[in-house]
Amino acid sequence: MKQRRRELNIFSMSFLDAITAGFGAVVLLFMLVNQNALIDTQKEIKATEAEAQRWELKVLTGQKNLVQIKEQLQKQLEQWTALKALRQNLVSEVTETQTKLATLTEDSAARKAAIEKLKADLASLESESKTVKAAAAKPAKDNEGDRIRGFEGEGHRQYLTGLRMGGSHVLILVDASTSMLDRTIVNVIRRRNMKPEEQRKSPKWQQAVNTVDWLTTQIKPGTNVQLIAFTDHAITLTPNTEGKWITLTDGSELDLAMTTLRGMVPKGPTSLHYAFTAARMLEPKPDNIYLITDGLPTMGEIVPARQGATGRERLEHFNRAVRQLPVGSPVNVILLPMEGDPAAAPAFWVLALRTGGSMLAPSEDWP
Repeated sequence: MKQRRRELNIFSMSFLDAITAGFGAVVLLFMLVNQNALIDTQKEIKATEAEAQRWELKVLTGQKNLVQIKEQLQKQLEQWTALKALRQNLVSEVTETQTKLATLTEDSAARKAAIEKLKADLASLESESKTVKAAAAKPAKDNEGDRIRGFEGEGHRQYLTGLRMGGSHVLILVDASTSMLDRTIVNVIRRRNMKPEEQRKSPKWQQAVNTVDWLTTQIKPGTNVQLIAFTDHAITLTPNTEGKWITLTDGSELDLAMTTLRGMVPKGPTSLHYAFTAARMLEPKPDNIYLITDGLPTMGEIVPARQGATGRERLEHFNRAVRQLPVGSPVNVILLPMEGDPAAAPAFWVLALRTGGSMLAPSEDWP
């Protein structure tokens, strides 16, 4: 018996093929779309990474610039602080300069009066010069019997000093600092290392001592006197008379002071502050001060930490010391020579002019 051939359903196979093909097309389409989306996403990620790197670079650059700006700001703050301090110093210097100018500058009327006074003094000195020259030719002994002390020099020379002698209270201040050993710095250093007896024989120191001795011979009996040497402190040459006057009778009161002075060795810095302070402590105040020195002070109220002083510092020490002087006391300056101090002569000349005294720069063989 023959088997019956199975019939093939063409419609059924075609439908399945169509469905399968459609499904494959859908899958292919999905894969293509997904691939394009992935590519776009990668592009966006790369673009975002590049943008992030640019921003990171900007941040790093900004941080570096911020550090530089902070450093520049710190430097500017330091410069501003320095400029502020410099400005303060300049203001202080200007104020101090104005004060000094006001101190040193006399008003017009006072200057005119001083000039007229100097003219009158010059005329008086010329008249005295003629009188002295005429008296020098005579055998007279210049009233030596009126003097309580004698001074023996070389010969019988007479000097026209211009110093204003007299007064009832006379103060003699003598510089006993190291610079009184010689006229030059080199020789001062050389003599400073010698023995004390050799230092006392220094021509300049001997001239200072002889000047004090000569001044004491011009003082009349009954005058109140005080002799003070000064270095970085004041030394009363007659013991136990600090702040007191010594009344002269026969002149022996000055012998002890001269002995003390001749035994001294010039040593130490120069401080006019202590000399003028000692003058201010005397009561009543001096009506005549004689100052024997060789230049501007090298220190003020305190001993400096370093040796030496500039010309400006010495002038400042001088101006501060002058403020300690008793008001109304004439200062007569005998200025011995010393190299390297050009401001000394004008400064002491102004001091003598303002106080009504006089200034003398003696020769080597005076007195």
